[in-house]
Amino acid sequence: MPAASTFPLHALSAHTLAALYRRGELSPLDVAHDLVAHVARCEPHLHALWAFDADAVLAAARASEARWVRGEPLSALDGVPCTIKENIATRGTPVPLGTAATELVPAAADAPPAARLREAGCVLVAKTTMPDYGMLSSGLSSFHALTRNPWHLAKNPGGSSAGAAAAAAAGYGPLHVGTDIGGSIRLPAGWCGVVGFKPSLGRVPIHPPYYGRVAGPITRRVDDAAAMMAVLARPDARDSTSLPFQALDWDAPAREPRGLRIGLWIDAGWGLPVAPEVAAVVEAAARAFERAGAFVEPLAPFATREMADGIDRFWRMRFHVEFVRLPPERRERILPFIREWVAPAAGFSAEQVFHGFSQMGALRDACVAACHPFDVVLSPVSPVASFAAEAAGPTNDPQRPFEHIAFTLPFNMGEQPAIALPAGVTPDGLPVGIQIAGRRHDDVGVLRVARLWEQLRGALPPWPTPNAW
Repeated sequence: MPAASTFPLHALSAHTLAALYRRGELSPLDVAHDLVAHVARCEPHLHALWAFDADAVLAAARASEARWVRGEPLSALDGVPCTIKENIATRGTPVPLGTAATELVPAAADAPPAARLREAGCVLVAKTTMPDYGMLSSGLSSFHALTRNPWHLAKNPGGSSAGAAAAAAAGYGPLHVGTDIGGSIRLPAGWCGVVGFKPSLGRVPIHPPYYGRVAGPITRRVDDAAAMMAVLARPDARDSTSLPFQALDWDAPAREPRGLRIGLWIDAGWGLPVAPEVAAVVEAAARAFERAGAFVEPLAPFATREMADGIDRFWRMRFHVEFVRLPPERRERILPFIREWVAPAAGFSAEQVFHGFSQMGALRDACVAACHPFDVVLSPVSPVASFAAEAAGPTNDPQRPFEHIAFTLPFNMGEQPAIALPAGVTPDGLPVGIQIAGRRHDDVGVLRVARLWEQLRGALPPWPTPNAW
């Protein structure tokens, strides 16, 4: 790692910053000044942030600097910059949920992930953007300006943690928090060439909780994601679905490859076909694991179109219930794509809705059983590379909205940890990610294999900078 004086401070990892702070070689305020200037250069192009307040960032960094001078940091991450997805409440800031239909009322309290990071002394840079209600894998929103992919501004960062992944790729500090109910951490991480970890359901307390919904880290490096997990996984009684707290070894080293059993899953059983350039990256990763001594075996499709369509119907009805409660003038502010997606729910029967709900359990059973013979499962994150920035998703079709989540959705339903990792690029330079998923509650095991991948992986392209925009 180059010396901090010759390397952009905003691009330093959390581990590097913590070491420099501890030795007194760098101040959180120095980092904050550099980061504020970097954001000012980038945000007119990316639009990844909401509620950015440079004065508040500098004030928080100044307070952290004073704690380090006194020898009283709140944690090893004290003074490390972070962002938080805007659907995770932060005290005093409205929660727009990505949509112009929301009435902007300041949040009364920090939601659990925000509370944990604030307790650790992290410097909250801003909230990050998302599409309306988190319903899209896109940076498109009726409230925020269009969020773009730092690797190619004409391309989409994905979503729903759109701003978080774009911020990580652009170097808005090392730590970012997203949420994920069907792929909303991993998909944008894959398309933005960063690390996105979806922990086991309940590992990170969140409020309000919902079936399959988790919060987790988006970072440039696995060790930073692990460092975030050590903070985010602390208990909070507000999440009635959270797991009992465990003092896990988040710093556990890379997994020894010999004897590692990997299921190679390239046919999801439904959804968009895997593009050849994506399949090539995943297969190359499988060969790298094999050369290192792992056993790689094909994993047959285990999900069905019935499962996918049933969950789609249930989610449409779930949103329809909220949609019809809105005054007509507020409904009209929601993106037309989402209004078209939810419209058929008005005609669903109770039998159709219950059948859709039951498919979440069916997919959970199928996913857990299929993964059981393996230590981890290796797959694409998405079947395709990124798409047009202005599109609502890869198909851009409200009646076929989830064709790209066939590799991510099962692990939400299965309550299993899964991580997106940068692995290569398409011929035209767009990032391609791989996904590594593990058994339920084996979060540390997945991170250990992810660390192994970072050792096996070849060099990646340099990070994007505003000079190229």
